[in-house]
Amino acid sequence: MKNKKDASKNSAVFWQMAKDYVDHRLPEIRKSSPNTVKAYRDSLNKYVDYLESEKKIRRTDICFSDFNKQNITDFLDWMLNAKKYAYKTCNLRITAIHALLEYAANENSTDLMALYLEACTVKGLKVTANPIEYFESYQMKALLAAPDGKTTTGRRNQMMLILYYDTAARISELLEMTVSQLHLDADIAYLTILGKGRKYRNIPLMDKTVRHLRSYLHAFHRDTTADCPLFYARSHGRIHPLSHDTVETMIRRYCKVCVENGTSMPGQPHCHMIRKTRAMDLYKNGMPLAHIQQLLGHESMSTTSGFYAFATIETLSKSMSATNQEDTGAGKKWDDRGILEKIYSL
Repeated sequence: MKNKKDASKNSAVFWQMAKDYVDHRLPEIRKSSPNTVKAYRDSLNKYVDYLESEKKIRRTDICFSDFNKQNITDFLDWMLNAKKYAYKTCNLRITAIHALLEYAANENSTDLMALYLEACTVKGLKVTANPIEYFESYQMKALLAAPDGKTTTGRRNQMMLILYYDTAARISELLEMTVSQLHLDADIAYLTILGKGRKYRNIPLMDKTVRHLRSYLHAFHRDTTADCPLFYARSHGRIHPLSHDTVETMIRRYCKVCVENGTSMPGQPHCHMIRKTRAMDLYKNGMPLAHIQQLLGHESMSTTSGFYAFATIETLSKSMSATNQEDTGAGKKWDDRGILEKIYSL
C-alpha cells in the first residue's frame, strides 16, 4: 500500500489495512490456520470494542493513532483487572495488536513505524508454567469405556474418544476430519491430518483402532461421501459437523459417569487433556521427543519440549531409581524436589 499523508490519523487507512491483514495477509501469505485467523480477528475486534466502550472513540473514527502505548497499556490493565481474563488470553490480544502494527508499519513505514516500535514496549505478561494436566492411565481407561455402546450416540462418542487418544490430534483437527483422510488398507494403516499452517502430517493407527474404525464406518458411513465429516450428528435428515462445545460437554459428562462409578477424575476435565495424555503416555514409555513432535504437529521442538520434557517428579524419580543400583544406606537424596529440579535443569 502506498504511503498516505498522516496515515496514522486516517480511519480509512486503518480499516483497509486491518481488513487486508486479517483477510489476506494471515490466511493467504502466512498460511495461518482458520483458528489462528479467527483468534487474531477476535482479538483485534476486542480492542476496537474497548476503544469504543472505554475510550469513547466512535468505531468509524478509529485510526492507528489510537493504537498508542497508553491505550494499549490501559487495555491490558482493563483485561486483567476489570474483565479478569487469563494471562494467555491477554497475551494473545497484545500479540495480535503488535502483529497488525508491524504489518502496517512495513506497508507504510513513514508514519506508522514509530507507532509500532512504541507499542512493542508494552510487553506480554509472564505466564507461570503450571503442571501438565492429563489423565492417569486408569482414568483414561475409564473414560474410554464410559460411553454406552448400546446407543448410536454412545458408539459414535466412544469411537471419537478412541481416535482422539490414539492420534493425539487437536480437537479442531478431529472435528474437521473426513472419511477421505483415513487410509485403512495401506500396509501400515494411517490417518492424514491437515494441521496448523495448512500442513499435512500422517499418523499411524494402531491395529485395535483400525478394527474399531472399520466397524464404525460400516455402521455410520455406508451412505455417505468421502468428504463427509468422520464424526457428525443428524437432524432433519441432514448431516452436521460436531462443535467444540459438544465435545467439551461430552467429556465432562463421561467424567461424571466415571466418578459415579467410583473412579476419581480431574476436577475440571477438558478436551486438550486427551491429547496431552497420549503424548505424556508415549513420553513416559520412551518415545523420543522428535517423534512426539511429529505426532503432535508442532513446528518447533521447543514447543514439544516445553510441554513434555518437564517430566513429572514421579517419572523422573522412577527413571533415576532404575539407574541407582547401589544402596548406600544414606537414603535417596533425589527424593528432594529441589535437587531434582536442579539436576533436570542441566
